[in-house]
Amino acid sequence: MSTSILRTADAWYVATTGGAVKIATGARTTGELLADRSAIAAAAAGASTDRVEDLALVSPVTAPCRVVAQMTNFASHVTDSGMDPKTVPLTFFRKASGSISGPADDVIKPAHVTLLDYEVEIGLVVGRGIPVGTTITAGSLHEYVAGLVVTNDVSARDVQLPKTQFYEAKSYPSFTPVGPALVLLEADELKRFTDLRLTLSVNGALRQNALVGTDMIYRPLEALRALTRFQRLDAGDLVLTGTPAGTALSAPPKAVEKIAGLLPPAMKWRMFFKGQAKNPKYLADGDFVEARVATDDGAIDLGTQRTMVRYAR
Repeated sequence: MSTSILRTADAWYVATTGGAVKIATGARTTGELLADRSAIAAAAAGASTDRVEDLALVSPVTAPCRVVAQMTNFASHVTDSGMDPKTVPLTFFRKASGSISGPADDVIKPAHVTLLDYEVEIGLVVGRGIPVGTTITAGSLHEYVAGLVVTNDVSARDVQLPKTQFYEAKSYPSFTPVGPALVLLEADELKRFTDLRLTLSVNGALRQNALVGTDMIYRPLEALRALTRFQRLDAGDLVLTGTPAGTALSAPPKAVEKIAGLLPPAMKWRMFFKGQAKNPKYLADGDFVEARVATDDGAIDLGTQRTMVRYAR
């Protein structure tokens, strides 16, 4: 049975049907908490002492940690980006863990950023150390993935695209909201990963809606196998698994793309950003973003993340 872990600035909790139970633990990090399973189990068996709505929740994934993300990993998003899902490779990029924020914290757009985008994603939370060269099988995957979280891979597109890099564009403070809960899953529950649906709305209007099983290209087993060929992971690290179509950014029509390819880079980007500036889907000051991940039957529910966009002055 899944266990939902909540975190405030000074304590960890297990969410129950009646509320929340504080975990008696000295854990300061997510990795330390995952090593204290007896304390988690004791809290799960206890009586509720707090109301969840009274808790000021922060990210259940603590920083510093590694934040690694898969790129263009949903067929719909790949197509929307002007690529072929059949040929897209399994690739990764890094985000600074300083970008992690809570499930109700404001998303702050830096003053120099003009095109702020959203990407609802499922985050894998690593449950134990995975040295480079570790053999991970379908039968052992649950030993390495402790649980899942809702994440939003917020992106400054006008920084990302001209520089053809992701690290800066996705690493500003508040650009990785995480939570509300870290949902710890049993082996059989993790097998239902493909039944998870990702949705994201802005001001109540649905923007993203996709089922993992019909849209995700490279799933957690393939991703971790590839990643651990070169990257060590430790308990508490976070791996983002990609986003479906529906982001503000989409590929221009083929004819426009061909014409733009004939222009000098500086002119091409000026034209592109002039056009994108008219796109109403980019996040505006005061926009309310809701991101949710759950199975359609509600058996596995990672919760709903609710954040407000604020523009730095």
